Amino acid sequence: MFSRISSHRLLLISAFFATLMIFLTASVYFPIAYFSGDKPFDGYRAVRDVQHQVSLGPRTPGSPGHDQIRTWIQSELTDAGWSVQVQSLEYAGKTVHNIIARRGQNTPWVIVGAHYDTRFFADRDTDPSKRTQPVPGGNDGASGVAVLLELARTLPDNLDGETWLVFFDAEDNGGIPGWQWIMGSTAFVDQLQGKPDAVVILDMIGDADLNISYERNSDPAISADIWSQAGELGYGEQFIPVEKYSMLDDHTPFLEAGIPAVDIIDFDYPYWHTTGDTSDKVSAASLKAVGDTIRAWLISNQ
Repeated sequence: MFSRISSHRLLLISAFFATLMIFLTASVYFPIAYFSGDKPFDGYRAVRDVQHQVSLGPRTPGSPGHDQIRTWIQSELTDAGWSVQVQSLEYAGKTVHNIIARRGQNTPWVIVGAHYDTRFFADRDTDPSKRTQPVPGGNDGASGVAVLLELARTLPDNLDGETWLVFFDAEDNGGIPGWQWIMGSTAFVDQLQGKPDAVVILDMIGDADLNISYERNSDPAISADIWSQAGELGYGEQFIPVEKYSMLDDHTPFLEAGIPAVDIIDFDYPYWHTTGDTSDKVSAASLKAVGDTIRAWLISNQ
């Protein structure tokens, strides 16, 4: 009888500790994002935001879709409880409309940005007959916007620092007569009062085959910190800590102004500036990998 009771107790104790170890292991593995608030990043909702943007048609400056997406972004940000401003500026003979969402007022001051405009012409399309058509912007434009909007919904509202989510206009039409690259972000930096502690730009981060390497011009310390955060969350295959491309992107004006900035971009995207840049090329898992990483990094740096 004693030996049977002892064996039974040993089985119960073993089962208890096995369960405890599973719980502790899960607690360590799951992203910090899940334990810092009750609203985890939803990659599927982000994909639906990509699909909605593409359904508006071209979001080229001056188009109906461009007006509609501004109204929609403002509404989503306001519903999420952010203070929202549309910043209309003149730059190089064009009027650009940046959208700024603000929360908090202490340090650190961090800006996370993405462009919402799309390109007038799919001038890299393999079919010459399609090169005068507009780019749908499923990944190049809509993916960054979708991640920013989901961050707006899921970031805790009691972070110690100041966070801005900035949606830049007129990034994507350089090389077209009358237009330049990164016009919205350049105008933004020209009038910016003070220097943020960090700026993170998200661009083309929805590709189903996501491979984000270090961008060569980006701040190395912030890059290493974000890539390390991604690795801790299990996204080491998507965030590759090796330098690859040197990009002219919305982080460039910040770097030129002496503000530490990082460009998170997957430039190995075969549909860049083609009519094939549609919403079906964007993956919920990729959006979640980036969203989880940036959300956790923002929380851990407060």
